[in-house]
Amino acid sequence: MGRVNQLSALALMSMSLIASSSLASQRDHTITTDDFFSVAGMGGVQLSPDGRQAVWLESRWDKELDKAQRDLWLVNTKSSQSQRLTFTNESESSPQWSPDSQYIYYLGQQGDKEGKAPFNAKRQVFRFNVSTLQSVPVTKEKRGVKSYQLSQDGKQLYFTTSKESQDDDTWAGMRASHSAPQYGHGKQDTNPLYKLDLQHYTQTLLLDDDKVVWEFSVSNDGGKIARITTTDTELVFLEGWSNIEVFNTSDASNKVLEDSAWREQAPSPYGWLLGLSWHDDNQQLAFRIDYDGHPGQLFVNQTNQDKLLEISRPGDATLNGSNINWRPDSDEICYRGSDHGRVKLFCTEVDDGKQGDTRTVVNGDLVIGSYSFSHNGKKLAFSHNGLDHFYDMFIADANSKRAKYKRITNINPQVDTWVLPQISTVSWQAPDGSTVEGILDLPASYKPEDGPLPLIVQIHGGPTSATPYALQHRSYGRSTFTANGWALLSPNYRGSTGYGDKFLTDLVGHEHEIEVQDILAGVDYLIAEGIADKDKMAVMGWSNGGYLTNALIATTERFKAASSGAGVFDQRLQWILEDTPGHVINFMDGKQPWEDPQLYSHGSSLTYADKIKTPTLIHIGENDARVPLGHAQGLYRALRHYLNVPVELVVYPGEGHGLSKYQHRKAKMEWDQRWFNYYVLGIEPK
Repeated sequence: MGRVNQLSALALMSMSLIASSSLASQRDHTITTDDFFSVAGMGGVQLSPDGRQAVWLESRWDKELDKAQRDLWLVNTKSSQSQRLTFTNESESSPQWSPDSQYIYYLGQQGDKEGKAPFNAKRQVFRFNVSTLQSVPVTKEKRGVKSYQLSQDGKQLYFTTSKESQDDDTWAGMRASHSAPQYGHGKQDTNPLYKLDLQHYTQTLLLDDDKVVWEFSVSNDGGKIARITTTDTELVFLEGWSNIEVFNTSDASNKVLEDSAWREQAPSPYGWLLGLSWHDDNQQLAFRIDYDGHPGQLFVNQTNQDKLLEISRPGDATLNGSNINWRPDSDEICYRGSDHGRVKLFCTEVDDGKQGDTRTVVNGDLVIGSYSFSHNGKKLAFSHNGLDHFYDMFIADANSKRAKYKRITNINPQVDTWVLPQISTVSWQAPDGSTVEGILDLPASYKPEDGPLPLIVQIHGGPTSATPYALQHRSYGRSTFTANGWALLSPNYRGSTGYGDKFLTDLVGHEHEIEVQDILAGVDYLIAEGIADKDKMAVMGWSNGGYLTNALIATTERFKAASSGAGVFDQRLQWILEDTPGHVINFMDGKQPWEDPQLYSHGSSLTYADKIKTPTLIHIGENDARVPLGHAQGLYRALRHYLNVPVELVVYPGEGHGLSKYQHRKAKMEWDQRWFNYYVLGIEPK
């Protein structure tokens, strides 16, 4: 048995969505594939210190450039008037305000590879004058700038660049004398740390210890610099062999923080350190660690006392992202958390090394992205993806316990004319009695009396992630299909974030089993409710969604078509080839392939490939390091050459784990639609 949250009020919800931004008669545009490329994204929200303006990074697809690229935009928080600041063909990143709110610093690229720095097509720090609307470079590094931070007083610029470092071991001489081959190790790019005096433009090397620096953060007084470091650039080092180091600028001493709390005592040794934030007192350092398959942790270290506090999360929330920040002029550490399809902003008091109250800063059905506080901590700017709009910027009172929020941008005005899907949360019972939830998208005009619809099950990746309760137009499923009369279910199966720690960790040691049953139970529920047509169903997903697509078609013949994107086919092969093998080990209950071969066999669709009868469309990036090409080739070989199952293999040249080119995204979306139309609905491809 199950229930539909809000489904009985679908028509009312649809009307409220329409009324929120425009009259119903104005919504007359049916969503198409091409509309995907009209959608602008918002990230990197930074509120000016005085709270009067905010900057963000706006990403847009460019057909001529065959890619998406980001530009800086500015908005007045009072008048809501906005303007574009940069117009390059490259993506800007990492905006930061000067303390007087007069300048915006950012990372950008200009010139060409043959030019001299700073116009050498390498990332440099630029400074944009808000009054004159002019931008100038402030660094000129030959190999570019990796990351930077402006000092609290705006007089110093700290940044990391890169240099090639060689291992000094027994075989270093052999590698050097035979440099033509490529070696598994022996050299890497390390990241020296510099300080640039912005008054006199003198540059000082602060620290060069041949470490790879993934992130750094300077205390407000400039006395301490925290770094996340490894000895090599391979990601395998970051997921379990990374350190947090604190460098004292006064005596050049360097201390590695004791790591037992997030290594030996952690649910997994393969954790990713991320997010560094200093409190105003220059003593408390907050940081995060994430684990595939296990809940992430948030710590506060008092560097002067060697005291470590782990922050407890509220309710069922799972930590989300690396953007943790101390709210200025307060003792609150703030962080985002996934919570039942929403993403909320929480702030927790820390007093004398002890945790105090935790509050939700802004209440409501929010999916918060990036956020930023004013210099006094009283005003908050954040991006939010709602039910009738994509990410836009909002302003709120950061001090209030029940802060009201105001929308100040509309970067996708074309959406005001779209006929939007009906979006609701649904829940059902898994075979073991657990409650599972998902996001259900239905055509705008659908009414329960209309009867069952063809169904697409669209599965999120991760799996330590979740599909949000928000409007999405994605190349992996949502919006286009509902516009063409399909129902679309996005299940937040076992292992998803935001439903409690047990719900998350139930998946460990049970891949290809417990989450498959969760998803099939959701399908059964929609059929029983008369929403889904049991004879017209398809399944699709990317990354772990592709893995689960493979798992589902190896478990059941109920789906008439499948689209498997960047999906694992064999867990041993994944351990061998992927760039983060700790991911596999975590879900294989911490076992290496030689320690429990049967568990790896059980978690692999290759083991059950002879059960696959579903016509399958396979997508893969040629250079995918996360789910390498061999998985797609193996699935294709099995289906085409040995099992005689209709199959098409689509390999995207030069692409990695995501599709970055305009033409590739469009090809994927159109292939999916034609494939499903043909094998599910019987419509001949054009």
